[in-house]
Amino acid sequence: MVKTDKFKSKTQTPSLTNGDTKKKLTVSSDPGTTDPALMEFFKGELKDIYWAENHLVEVLPKMIEAATTDTLAKAISSHLKETLEHVSRIERVFDLLGEKHQAKKCDAMEGITKEGDGILEETEAGSSTRDVGIIMASQKVEHYEIATYGGLIQLANVLGLSEAVDLLSQTLLEEKRSDENLTAISVNDINYRASAE
Repeated sequence: MVKTDKFKSKTQTPSLTNGDTKKKLTVSSDPGTTDPALMEFFKGELKDIYWAENHLVEVLPKMIEAATTDTLAKAISSHLKETLEHVSRIERVFDLLGEKHQAKKCDAMEGITKEGDGILEETEAGSSTRDVGIIMASQKVEHYEIATYGGLIQLANVLGLSEAVDLLSQTLLEEKRSDENLTAISVNDINYRASAE
């Protein structure tokens, strides 16, 4: 049996079928190719995460106040300081693009933080179960951010925005570390306390 590689060359034009019409899609693996539509998409996603990070600056203090353990409160407080830096880095990316600092409402982040509010309403103040809920809600936030920054970094690479890649990569690393820290707090302490309540 002979195995063929459908994507041997750098540029392919696979057919996309949408009902009765056929469209051609050009796939390029040449970094630095600037597609105006892709650049607009990148800017739109940047505005989305800019809204999300600014929203978190408002939401995180509520989570800090609601946390039962000092360990969790300190972890969220530390991440709030990082979040302020994340906002600043996004603003620097806007500056690199010659764009004004503009936010576009992030429905996903609004939904995740509303879910976090619901957890606070449904759990008892001062309980470890509440901390379990706060950690879970916080990790949903982190996973959304990790996915978004990962995607933005890939787009910035394709668009040849190396300075933006550097700035966004710093933030991605911090989001991953925050997620790992929350997991450690949960696994090493909070879950066991909650199971005894």
